[in-house]
Amino acid sequence: MQEASTTKRLSAEDRRASIIEAAKHLFARSGFHGVSIDQIVKEVGVSPAILYRHFKSKEELYEAVLHEFSCTRESYVETVVADDIGFEQVLRGMTRVFVTSIINQPDLLKMEMHSQLEGHVASQEFFLNRWKSFTDYIEYNLTELINQKKIQPMNVEAASLIYQGMIREVLLLKCLRSTNRLIEMTIDEIVDEIINLFLKIITPA
Repeated sequence: MQEASTTKRLSAEDRRASIIEAAKHLFARSGFHGVSIDQIVKEVGVSPAILYRHFKSKEELYEAVLHEFSCTRESYVETVVADDIGFEQVLRGMTRVFVTSIINQPDLLKMEMHSQLEGHVASQEFFLNRWKSFTDYIEYNLTELINQKKIQPMNVEAASLIYQGMIREVLLLKCLRSTNRLIEMTIDEIVDEIINLFLKIITPA
């Protein structure tokens, strides 16, 4: 009863935020179709009437959760604007920022996977807000290095996609899957190996 009275004292804005926060974990774990309204109201500790006062439907709540997740951005500013560092150092820095963000909030990756599987438009928002600046930086710098004849000619879009896919696979392996693969290596060690392999592939001997 005390929990109900505490919930009652929340402002409309705080109550809405608490519903989104609780729904985040449920949707991240089970996707849109795997979560019921009953589960959400039980998790939040409110009645269905209160939930529907803030969200007209489960679909609207899911949209709000996806929007909040997809608008989360990493800040690469300090990494990119640092003086006297080259492509390799910035690539390592940006990758570590992104990987750390996902490790600290694995629900972000889960929601991205669910939105893609369910064909939701938010999957494009996830790419634009979370991956695009990453891949754009790689494509731009690979193009510059090719023009300077420092690396071999290649399809820079394909190269950045390959790199993104490798990093994504590491995150899936370490954050979502229960497996013994590479269990003896930390995520930082695996990421470093991938960066070394990527640089070796694009750089002529």
